[in-house]
Amino acid sequence: MASKRSLPEEDFNCPVCFDIFKDPVILLCSHSFCKDCLQKFWREKKSKECPVCRRQSSLDNPPLNLSLRNLCESFLKEKSQRASGGSEVLCSLHGERLKLFCVEDKQPVCLVCQASRKHSGHQFLPIDEAALDYKEQLKAVLKPLQDKLDQFEEVFETCDQTASHIKVQAHQSEKQIKEEFEKLHQFLKDEEEARIRALKEEEQQKSLIMKEKTEEMSKEMSTLSDTITAIEKQMVAEDIIFLQVWTFCVPSSTCTLQKPQGVSGGLIDVAKHLGNLKFRVWEKMKDIVQFTPVVLDPNTAHPQLIISEDLTSFKKPSLTQTRFGWTYFSQTVPDNPERFNFSQCVLGSEGFNSGSHYWDVEVGDNTEWYVGVTTESNQRKLGTLSWERVWRVGYGFHSIGPVHELEQNIQTLRVHLDLDKGQLSFSDPLQNTHLHTFKHTFTEKVLPFFYSLMSSLSILPLKPSVTIEQRRLC
Repeated sequence: MASKRSLPEEDFNCPVCFDIFKDPVILLCSHSFCKDCLQKFWREKKSKECPVCRRQSSLDNPPLNLSLRNLCESFLKEKSQRASGGSEVLCSLHGERLKLFCVEDKQPVCLVCQASRKHSGHQFLPIDEAALDYKEQLKAVLKPLQDKLDQFEEVFETCDQTASHIKVQAHQSEKQIKEEFEKLHQFLKDEEEARIRALKEEEQQKSLIMKEKTEEMSKEMSTLSDTITAIEKQMVAEDIIFLQVWTFCVPSSTCTLQKPQGVSGGLIDVAKHLGNLKFRVWEKMKDIVQFTPVVLDPNTAHPQLIISEDLTSFKKPSLTQTRFGWTYFSQTVPDNPERFNFSQCVLGSEGFNSGSHYWDVEVGDNTEWYVGVTTESNQRKLGTLSWERVWRVGYGFHSIGPVHELEQNIQTLRVHLDLDKGQLSFSDPLQNTHLHTFKHTFTEKVLPFFYSLMSSLSILPLKPSVTIEQRRLC
């Protein structure tokens, strides 16, 4: 194996930045790059491929190449020593070694400089002591800078995750939109076919009636035509013969045929098929759609909560066994400012400033849950969430703040928020019983609040209806 001294400098250069490797990482294809260079290359290319061989990488965070990093550090150290040549730095004025540091002028000096008038009365320190003091000062300055850099790196990573999550959200939302519209398209297609089928059936039915009517009239017309022909023949006969048989012709000529009548209601009932067609279809559509007064905001949901596709319910993921024990698996989502990262909470997507609003929540057999409202400005991170600003009822251990602990089990909870009256009421709609009312004047926007430690919660939909209002003319 060749030693590091026998390797040329280009072997220590990153193929991307062409500088000495910094924190080198290695891909499965055996090519190495600076960690930052590789991440920057991937972001610009929007593809995780090797900058050298273009092979796709399956690793989001490739491992550090520790051997290469050690070689680079040794190479830089050796290069620095060769550059200095082991020679000492001399005073540019006197050619003497710089052994002291002038505290007042803040520069290295030699012994001759110390004795000169220029540095008369100045304080001096040995070079190593002065260097140590200033390094300590720089360390004090470096610490907050490093902390700030760590914060930037953390936020940068969150932004990078957010950018990736945006694409995932857009793809999933587009898929769900297409699925929902496909259901609507299918409903309209089925409704169209049903109405055309009803039209065809009426066409066939009334066409059959008209056919039977025309056949019947054809027979009567044929009989009447024969009678007329017979009478006309008798009328041209000789008088004596005519007088002998005319009495037989009279009953036939005065037959009891009724006056022909048209078929009432024989035409297609166009009004039935086309009258208010769009409205009637829309009215029928209410059977396949639902309206939920409150929907959840997945961007606020704790990573352990799985939000349903229609944004009306959430559940906890199944337990996963790790080397530290059993735990809930957390989804990979950005730690954006709106998201809860401590308590298993989620907020409604729409806030309220005024008016009266209500929504029903199915809690089932949940043993630890809270439902209520919180202010929009309430923080959602560990150590910053204020339970003093969460008005709620339920069961649990967060007894701080405006909370009413229920004594009896309920299946469904109704929340009624009347901001104009400054009231937040809770009731059991199944038993028609009042549970609790908070009186508070909210001075900022409030959002529906949901918390559950173990089980799922669901917001129940309302039954849509169509109302026709006739305006009275003055």
